[in-house]
Amino acid sequence: MNLLEQQLHYPFGDTLPASGATMEVAPGVKWIRMELPFALNHINLWLLRDEIDDPDAPGGKIQGWTIIDCCISREESKAQWEAIFATQLEGMPVLRVIVTHMHPDHIGLAYWLCERWTTAKHVCRLWISATDYHSARIGSQSTTGFGGESAARFFASHGLVDPESIEKIRGRASYYPGMVPAVPASYVRLMDGKTVRIGGRDWRCISGYGHAPEHIALHCEELDTLISGDMVLPRISTNVSVYDMEPESNALTLFLESIDRFLPLDKETLVLPSHGKPFRGLHTRIGQLHDHHRDRLAEVMDACTVKPCSAADILPVMFPRKLDLHQTTFAMGEAVAHLHALWFGGRFQRTLDADGIYRFSTR
Repeated sequence: MNLLEQQLHYPFGDTLPASGATMEVAPGVKWIRMELPFALNHINLWLLRDEIDDPDAPGGKIQGWTIIDCCISREESKAQWEAIFATQLEGMPVLRVIVTHMHPDHIGLAYWLCERWTTAKHVCRLWISATDYHSARIGSQSTTGFGGESAARFFASHGLVDPESIEKIRGRASYYPGMVPAVPASYVRLMDGKTVRIGGRDWRCISGYGHAPEHIALHCEELDTLISGDMVLPRISTNVSVYDMEPESNALTLFLESIDRFLPLDKETLVLPSHGKPFRGLHTRIGQLHDHHRDRLAEVMDACTVKPCSAADILPVMFPRKLDLHQTTFAMGEAVAHLHALWFGGRFQRTLDADGIYRFSTR
């Protein structure tokens, strides 16, 4: 546990749910942990006790479950879900699937889960923000910020000109649809401030920006619990990137403004993150994230004061460890986000040099 983590409280210690099993973290809220084939090797998913109105059902309601987030589409993940269905549902169906945002580890199996649990009497529907729904539909049918010619040109314009890396990025046109091969054809729209009734309790949607187009976190005041998705993570900082689909976004500023929207919540709120362990200390963690990005911005500022820098020039400043290509694409997006925050904030000027590369310098 690092020094920052020591300032947080992990109410379940080091206990993790076993593969194919669940662990209750709040009344009616179960924790699922699934493996990912990346350096970030897991994702947390949530299974919530639920019910829906049905005049033909005993008592006028169908009892069942809501799934929050899905994992990427691969056979190992489906097998883990099937194990959960066989042992954890108490003989009741999945009624709906809520997705916090459009990244593959969150939405990859939404189409399969919705189809798996749709019956002649009940449609298991996807619930998600409209922005992320349409972004996922585009991504599953083409590319959006993860690979292909457009991404290669964007990274090259920010200084990543190594021919081997650029060729590999061009070849990743199927990166997103490889993990999200399809998206359900219809959905229920989630919006900031909307209340979703789950299992007799109200969960309020809180939108967030900078990490995904329109990320939705869910807060239950009755349980004093926040399903934070990727907006607030306990051990690592959320990836905040600029990509080719929105090449001049101010993602970092949007992210920092977004996490401050959680400050009105109780400081002892139980936070259920998508990566890492459930924790308490929400206000402390938000302060840590602000400190982290303030320090990174200062490093970027210092580097660009010495000489004009591209995002590629900034990589060894922000990420001194060795990066593989997968990590490099995320790191490039982060570097651009920090440069843009200073540029939009009036601290930098940006020039497009004769070599077609954007460089940033102090005024």
